[in-house]
Amino acid sequence: MLVKGNGLEEAKIEIGKIIKDLNSSTACFTGHRSQKLPWRFNEEDIRCRAMKAALSSEIEKAIQNGYSTFLSGMALGFDMICAETVLAFKEKYPDIKIIGALPCKTQDIKWQAKDRERYRNLLVKLDGVRCIYDEYIGAECMLERNRYMVNNSSLMIALFDGLPGGTKSTIEYAKKQGLKIVVIKP
Repeated sequence: MLVKGNGLEEAKIEIGKIIKDLNSSTACFTGHRSQKLPWRFNEEDIRCRAMKAALSSEIEKAIQNGYSTFLSGMALGFDMICAETVLAFKEKYPDIKIIGALPCKTQDIKWQAKDRERYRNLLVKLDGVRCIYDEYIGAECMLERNRYMVNNSSLMIALFDGLPGGTKSTIEYAKKQGLKIVVIKP
């Protein structure tokens, strides 16, 4: 970029435009953890299968509308299902990317062994990982992870039942930031 004279304002505008262009092709996910879902950990439940079908449809619509990068917080439940779904679409759309936005490196430390295994198998398949903190420092690291995803996206696909909590807060923040939001009901 060529900066004439002072040019600082023009440079800031140009950088802002570049960031907006990058964000315009990035979508993020937010949704409930398994324990808050009506089917809990039973992904064979008909309601979970219906949610997965709706999610798959929304992700494909996003891809067809020019979204090529997807951000997942990689939490138990909806986040990991989203990452798995995007990875499945990479066969049909090899140029898409899935990035894990982790609140901390130790996110899975208290999870059951089968959930840790699923998580770690997914991590190695991702196109990249952005980790906010080394260690869990409390709810703040989850909040910062969610803001990172929203601040770097223009579309949010959410699994939301309307109740208060982290998902609701993330959706409200995304609305304030001007993201397009698609809500899937559990």
